[in-house]
Amino acid sequence: MSAIGRVSRALLRSSLTQTRRQFSAAAAGHGEQAAKTWKILSFVVALPGVAVCMLNMYLKQQQHTHEQPEFIPYSHLRIRTKRFPWGDGNKSLFHNPHLNPLPDGYEGHE
Repeated sequence: MSAIGRVSRALLRSSLTQTRRQFSAAAAGHGEQAAKTWKILSFVVALPGVAVCMLNMYLKQQQHTHEQPEFIPYSHLRIRTKRFPWGDGNKSLFHNPHLNPLPDGYEGHE
């Protein structure tokens, strides 16, 4: 009885090993095909997409006006309950004097 069990286990093991080898060979071929597909998609879709986005940004930048927006002293904007811990305490860390007004207006304007 134990001899039959050993033979059946050996046959089962060899058939599982053979099945695993077939699956791994199929997966290796699939991996190569997937890599080729993604490489083609990168060159055909991604790079032209980036180029179109760059062109769009460049054209919009050319149309952009560089005028300072009008300052309207809304009471709910630019509230300072505590000073910033850098500089004079009134400007944010990424302050742009052309676009970001202080609570009393733009810098350099009276």
